[in-house]
Amino acid sequence: MMLTQIRLSGLAIACLMSWPVAAQTVPERTDPIVINDGELQLETVAPAPAHLEGALPELYSGWLFRDPGTQAMQTDDFENPGMIFVDQGVDDWNTPDGEAGKSCASCHEGIESMAGVRAVMPKVNAEGQLWSMEDYINDCRTNRMQAEALDWNGNRMKNLTAAISVQSRGMPMNVAIDGPARPFWEQGKEMYYTRYGQLQLACANCHEDHYGDWIRADHLSQGHTNGFPVYRLKQAALVSQHNRFRGCIRDTRAETFPMGSDEFRALELYVASRGNGLPVEGVSVRH
Repeated sequence: MMLTQIRLSGLAIACLMSWPVAAQTVPERTDPIVINDGELQLETVAPAPAHLEGALPELYSGWLFRDPGTQAMQTDDFENPGMIFVDQGVDDWNTPDGEAGKSCASCHEGIESMAGVRAVMPKVNAEGQLWSMEDYINDCRTNRMQAEALDWNGNRMKNLTAAISVQSRGMPMNVAIDGPARPFWEQGKEMYYTRYGQLQLACANCHEDHYGDWIRADHLSQGHTNGFPVYRLKQAALVSQHNRFRGCIRDTRAETFPMGSDEFRALELYVASRGNGLPVEGVSVRH
């Protein structure tokens, strides 16, 4: 099936997204991501979780919606521009910081011990708060290392989250949405289907109703977050989930929420749950 390219003004985009009939387009190819000549293979299609019944027939990795050149970058760790930041994150992991004279490795040993962490984030902590990976990192820094908290969108934080995420590469996303996580999940779901801004667009208008379409220069995916943090070619930098949320809401011409806000944590949980079953890809490469 040929993909349809649509180049529209903001008003026309709003009209398109208001159409009641979905224009979902199945990717022409659903090849796995073969990394480092077969060292690791990541499936790009997964069954939709039960809570998405009627919303998505299958889950498709955002990698399938990228051009061949961008796809190729992600298949080779030497060509993936995000991997240099992974190396920097590993260095930070092993470097003591703060008055306690500890590093991350002082408690957790090698960063390989973080295998599986990315697949279950965000996660409710022992006090019943929904925390993103960034929260857990800063909690360790301030309480155990007696170091300053890192800026949510600062380079050191993004490097650390990238380095930790890579340890789970290939593991299926499996965030909890029941028990104490349920109220946060419901809040995130409500946000996902709420129209924002002057354009009156919801997350679902792009990523559920119109994935596979082209809007301006953007090839819409299903909006899964299993590849975060991503190296975004447009920005020539790592991009965190909350930064991407902020950009999407800003594009609706609305006032957005701060990164690290309770609202974005809830949205992060719901969006992550939509990708339950897809393998962790981070660090992925996107436009």
